[in-house]
Amino acid sequence: MKRPSRAHMLHWLFETSLVIKASLTFAEFLAGLGLLLTPNPLIARLLYWLTHFEIAEHPTDTLAAWTQRAMEGFPVATQDYYGWFLLLHGGLKLAIVAMLWARILWAYPAGMAVLSGFVIYQLFECLHTGSPFLLMLAMFDLAMISLIWQEYKALKAKLPAH
Repeated sequence: MKRPSRAHMLHWLFETSLVIKASLTFAEFLAGLGLLLTPNPLIARLLYWLTHFEIAEHPTDTLAAWTQRAMEGFPVATQDYYGWFLLLHGGLKLAIVAMLWARILWAYPAGMAVLSGFVIYQLFECLHTGSPFLLMLAMFDLAMISLIWQEYKALKAKLPAH
């Protein structure tokens, strides 16, 4: 049985990361769209309905209590901000993933630049909020940048010299 080459494994990791990134960014895009199209009181009622059983069973449930408190201070302007942020952030990353999947050469450096900007923002926010989720997301994006770079070098090597 022949062992796959390093280049083959890196290409497989690149394609797998594109699928993961596309799934996450599509969900992000849909969440933004949902926030923009759903009235604020309906979101508040939905979150209350999702959390009130847990609080009734476990009055000290921190996540459920935090969710209810956060929703109390979730004005329409904040909902609109997060809606547009998620819609544009997810949409931009979806466009980059689609261009990388189509092997559009200029999308590789553009994708690395955009992801680098997101990593800087995520690390900055992580330092201020202490969010382990943002740190994890930044690490995934750094790995993605590395895979894009490897794929870009391999793709350029296959192109005929001008």
